[in-house]
Amino acid sequence: MNRLRNPLGLSDFKTVRRDGCYYVDKTAHIHDLVEHGYYYFLSRPRRFGKSMLINTLKSLFEGKQSLFEGLKIYDYWDWTVQYPVVHMSFGTNYTKIGQVDSDSKSQLEVLEIEYGFDPMAAQSYESSARLRSLLKNLNNKTGKKVVVLIDEYDKPILDAIENVEVAKENREFLRGFYGAIKDSAEHVRFVFVTGISMFSKVSLFSGLNNLEDISLDPRYATICGFTEDDLDTVFAPELEGLDREEIRRWYNGYSWRGDRKVYNPYDVLTLFKRREFEHHWFETGTPTFLYQVMKNHRFTPLDVESLQIPRKQLAKFEVDEFTPAALMFQAGYLTIAGEERIGSETQFRLDYPNLEIRESLNGEFLSYISERPDKVSLQTSEMCRLLMAHDFEGFSERLRSLLAGIPYQWHGTEEVSQYEAWYAAILYSCFESRGYQVRGEDSSSGGRSDLTVEHGDRVFVIELKMADGKEAFEQAASNAIEQIASKGYANKYRARGKVIHLLGIAFSRKNKSEIAVKDRRI
Repeated sequence: MNRLRNPLGLSDFKTVRRDGCYYVDKTAHIHDLVEHGYYYFLSRPRRFGKSMLINTLKSLFEGKQSLFEGLKIYDYWDWTVQYPVVHMSFGTNYTKIGQVDSDSKSQLEVLEIEYGFDPMAAQSYESSARLRSLLKNLNNKTGKKVVVLIDEYDKPILDAIENVEVAKENREFLRGFYGAIKDSAEHVRFVFVTGISMFSKVSLFSGLNNLEDISLDPRYATICGFTEDDLDTVFAPELEGLDREEIRRWYNGYSWRGDRKVYNPYDVLTLFKRREFEHHWFETGTPTFLYQVMKNHRFTPLDVESLQIPRKQLAKFEVDEFTPAALMFQAGYLTIAGEERIGSETQFRLDYPNLEIRESLNGEFLSYISERPDKVSLQTSEMCRLLMAHDFEGFSERLRSLLAGIPYQWHGTEEVSQYEAWYAAILYSCFESRGYQVRGEDSSSGGRSDLTVEHGDRVFVIELKMADGKEAFEQAASNAIEQIASKGYANKYRARGKVIHLLGIAFSRKNKSEIAVKDRRI
C-alpha cells in the first residue's frame, strides 16, 4: 500500500487535502450538526483535532468543493452557495490585562480588510460592538448570513488561571464579546465554538446561552480523535512493523460516552513518524498547574482509583472553583470509563485513558513533589528492579532515598503524612510510572489490601503500617504480613500461577527515613 504524507502539526484542511496527506473523514458528523442545529460548543483536550475540525467547517461553508471530493458530505451539500465566515482563534498569550482586547481587535481588522471594509470606520468601537458591526455588514453586503467559528475560546482565561484578577478580567471581556454573537442572531447562520475547558453558561456564556454543548453527547463522541477503524483503514500502510496491540495499549482509550473509544491524534501521527512508543502528547505540555491544584485539594494519583463524579460536577469549570477530577478530565488526563444512573443524576467513573497518561502523570507527579526531581526517574526504576529481584534491603534504601526528597508540607500538613494513605499514594505513583499494574485498596472476600502490584509472573500484595520505636517498627511490618495472610487478601491470585509475595512495609510517624520491609512468599 502507498503511504500518504503525515499531517503531523497541520490544522489547515486545504493543505492536508491538496498535499496528499492522510485525512480522517469527519464530515458525516459535520453534516449532522449543520442539518439539526445552529449554535454549538465542543470541549476536547489540546492537540486533539479541534482546529482541524474548525478549519474543515470554514472550507465547507466557503464552498471549497474540490477539497471535499470523495468525502461523505460531498453529495449532500449545496455547493452553489457560499457563506461569509468569521473565523477567530485565541491562540496567543493573555497573561496581562488588555491583551485579549488588543488581539480581538487585530483579528477583526484582518477580517474587515479581507471582506473589503474600511477598518478605520470601526476603529473607535469596543471589540464587541466591532464584532456586531462586522456581522451585520457582512450579511448586508453578501446577502448571506454569517458563519462564526471560534477556536480556543477559553485560552485567555486558562493562560491567566493562576492570576485570578487577570483571569476574571479576561472572562468579563469574553462574556461581552461572545454575547455580541447572540445579539446578532438575525445575521448569523451557524456558530461553532471549541476549547479545552467547560466554563458554565452562567459565568462565560450568559450572553450566548443558546449554545448546544455536544462535548458529552454520545452521537459526537468520535468527532475528534481516531477510531480503531481509522487506524485499520486510513492508516493501514503505517501499521507495518508496529505492534498493533502496543499501539492500542499506549494511545487508545479516550471516551466521551460513545460506544467507541478514540486515539489521541497527536500521539498516533507522531508514532507513525518516529516509529517509537514514547509519551509524545504528554511531553508537549507539562501540567504544573494541575499538580498545584492537586496539592491544594490533597488529591493524589491514587485517588483516581474508583473515582466517581456527578455529571454536573464533571462539566463544571470556574475561574475560582473547580475540582482536580474535572480539571484532569477536561485537560485529557482522565477519561470516562463507565457511568451509572442514580436516581435523577448520572455518575461517571473516571480512569486514565491509556498507558502513556498513566505512566507520565504518575512520574511527573513524583518529580513535581520532590526536592530532587532529576533523580526521581532513576530512583523509581531502581526500586522496581530491586523489588523484582527480591532485594528488599535495596528496595528499602531506594524508597528511603525517594521519601527523603519529598517534603511533608507538599500534602498540606505534617499530620497527613502520618497516615498510610500518604505513603500508599507515593508507592502507587512509583509503580504506575514504571508501567506496572497497580490496584489501590484491592478488595477481596476478607477485606482490602492497601496496594497490589502485578508485573510479569509476580504479584505483590502490600499492607502498610505506621509505628514508632525500633522494636514496634519491625513488629508492625511483620503484623502487616500476618494481616494479609489471615484475611486472605492474596487468595484470589493463587489460581493465576504466579509467584505471590506478601509485603509488609512499616513507616515511622516521626522520621520519614525509617522504613521496615518484611516479605513472605507463598
